Amino acid sequence: MLVKEKIVIGISGVTNAGKTSLSLRLQKALPNCKVIHQDDFFKPPEEVVVDSNGFYQYDVITALNMDAMMNVVNAWIKDPSGFKELPSESHITSQPLQYDPDAPHILLIEGFLMYTYRPLLNVFDLRYLLTVPFDEAKRRRSTRVYCPEDPPGYFEGHVWPMYLEHKEEIRSLGVDIAYGPVPVRGPGGWRPLL
Repeated sequence: MLVKEKIVIGISGVTNAGKTSLSLRLQKALPNCKVIHQDDFFKPPEEVVVDSNGFYQYDVITALNMDAMMNVVNAWIKDPSGFKELPSESHITSQPLQYDPDAPHILLIEGFLMYTYRPLLNVFDLRYLLTVPFDEAKRRRSTRVYCPEDPPGYFEGHVWPMYLEHKEEIRSLGVDIAYGPVPVRGPGGWRPLL
């Protein structure tokens, strides 16, 4: 069986769908695994557009410093085994919890706006999209504290509509949300990753 030396997996979806939780659990379970969180690349509030309703436009790609994110992703792609977190880059989680010299290096990139940004889209070996219904996403979001905090109507008036728009753009671009086995070595030999 052909085993890749590096695997880059995208985990995207609506706000509060469980992207970070899933990524961190996978990191604990998989050898040689690092996680990059797209949320770590938001621009400061003063650089984010505010719409006519007073809503910060955080759910658009221009609210993120994607150049900085791509620099981190490309550094990992160039040398995953030697990739170290730089003091100025707090975007990467701690070192892999498990190391296996015979297993591939895995990079999980999780975030909500990844599958329409071409430079990032082109690095993924696998892409997953997590979904939850409107009511559940709204309930989960209401339990979180954001800075700046969500004004009344922000979820219904901006967050959810932008998610639906992004999801439709993924469909219209024909982005392949791949589901399939990726071999990794674990107890008992090689097995599918997901």
